[in-house]
Amino acid sequence: MNIMLVCSAGMSTSMLVQKMRKAAEEKGVNATINATSESDLGNHLDKLDVILIGPQVRYLSSKIVEKSAPYNIKVDIINQMYYGMMNGEKVLEQAQELLQK
Repeated sequence: MNIMLVCSAGMSTSMLVQKMRKAAEEKGVNATINATSESDLGNHLDKLDVILIGPQVRYLSSKIVEKSAPYNIKVDIINQMYYGMMNGEKVLEQAQELLQK
């Protein structure tokens, strides 16, 4: 599973990416998890399964959904509580549930 977190500059999600990677490792989940800015997202679309959008840039969601539609990528906004708490395990679960829909 290839997961990309998106925020305005790709920086605020980097700590969450680390926590998600740790949670994936502990659970034995095979996942590649990275973060990028919305402006760089187009360079990664061909290899993604899930895009999670930082709640602070939820206004970009329709643009991201439109960009990713031809690739059949699942897109959602990160749960604001999980994001605020930097709960990597819960955000990983959100990505897994999204992929199963």
